Amino acid sequence: MSAPVRLADARHLIDGREVDSVSGRTFATIDPSTGTELARVAFGEAEDVDRAVQSGRRAFQAGSWSRLSPGERAKRMRRLADLIHADADRIGAIESRDTGKPLGQATAEVHVGADFLTYFAGHAELPDGRTYPVDAGYFVYSKREPYGVVGAISPWNYPFLLACWKTAPALAVGNSVVLKMAEQTPLSTSELGRLALEAGIPAGVLNIVHGDGPTTGASLVAHPHVPKLTFTGSTAVGQAILRSAADHVKSVHLELGGKTPNLIFADADIDQAVAGSLFTAFYNTGQICTSGSRLLVERSVADRVIAAFVERAGRIRVGDPAAGGTQLGPLISAEQHARVTGYIAEGLREGATLALGGGRGAVEGSNGYYVEPTIFTGVRPGMRIAQEEIFGPVLSVITFDDEEEALRIANDVMYGLAATVWTTDLRRAFRVAERLEAGIIWTNCPHYLPVNVPYEGHKLSGLGEDLGIEALQTFTHLKTHAINHGGGSMGWA
Repeated sequence: MSAPVRLADARHLIDGREVDSVSGRTFATIDPSTGTELARVAFGEAEDVDRAVQSGRRAFQAGSWSRLSPGERAKRMRRLADLIHADADRIGAIESRDTGKPLGQATAEVHVGADFLTYFAGHAELPDGRTYPVDAGYFVYSKREPYGVVGAISPWNYPFLLACWKTAPALAVGNSVVLKMAEQTPLSTSELGRLALEAGIPAGVLNIVHGDGPTTGASLVAHPHVPKLTFTGSTAVGQAILRSAADHVKSVHLELGGKTPNLIFADADIDQAVAGSLFTAFYNTGQICTSGSRLLVERSVADRVIAAFVERAGRIRVGDPAAGGTQLGPLISAEQHARVTGYIAEGLREGATLALGGGRGAVEGSNGYYVEPTIFTGVRPGMRIAQEEIFGPVLSVITFDDEEEALRIANDVMYGLAATVWTTDLRRAFRVAERLEAGIIWTNCPHYLPVNVPYEGHKLSGLGEDLGIEALQTFTHLKTHAINHGGGSMGWA
């Protein structure tokens, strides 16, 4: 394992300056590969959140960004993307230490975050309204306008990437943003804030406040001058945000949990299906809301699929994120490790068969939060491991006899984020996709997420669109203007 090394402490970014909390309070961010402290981080409380929101509001009202020409906003966002690309190795190294991601994966995700900024920079110059056919003598048009201050709360599984994902469309249309990253992974977000200032994004337009959900996040959600909220995280927290937002009738965008069914039909290309299913089940240590954690296999090919899956999953290299060749790093925290291992124990109690894993793997004895790829077979659809989001490298294998049964099992959860289908029958691909209760369907291409394609969950998996041109609807609201230019009377007394 790599020797523990501290990283620079992190402060809030408010009104263009890095500042401590008013209270002076801090918290530790932990290296999940060793369990040791990486850095101290400013802990934001209500007063710190208010400073950030007021800064964003002043910037919005002054027009330093909101009334800047669309072309100039686009230019500065592209400049920010260029700065990120140039600094990706350094940011990726910070991200790897703070998250436990393999170094190459973390660095690649930094580049993807920069690509999001480049893509949405172009949207700053797109048409934002329309005209309407109306009565003679009238002209009616609409336009999309920024909300003002957007409160963005982002999770720990893709910190830098999701910080860009959330801020890029909001900034493109002229909003100010107050960003609160998950307390487990605050460090790379600080780097984003510094580079934004260097790129020419004015002070106060992007503010970053560190802290936890119950204190910092809740203060941001409840603030009366934050009319728009965007949150990615658990369904339970999303529901709490909706309840709090009701007091001020805030507009809320939520991307929440999932329990993605991964359906392999007997007519599938089995080698392709196994390779793709390994990726969707275990990439990022299974800490993805769209992770294919339920493997539904047609009974006639189940033995073949399971044997191949177990053999290949057993070769996944678990270890130090900084070591070359590592494919699977640790879970994010001791809390998450306890949660995932608790589900493994629950699967055994419920009578599922442990076909692979369940322990720490080759890093046994480490203080890091490791769980090796774990596969349960003989899983019944109603078991907790088949119903609840585990957010770890734990796969439940369920067999089915026909298409109808596969669809019934796939849809019988509270989530509706994504689903993956493996088949060579084009008619089946369209037929099954029509009936799956999910916002995203991947056939023979798990986790295919181009930035220009929208992303939305159904059921308890969320509200509103991410990515694509549709994201501009998420971060703007509608204004219409009717003009009587013919001098006509309204025809009333």
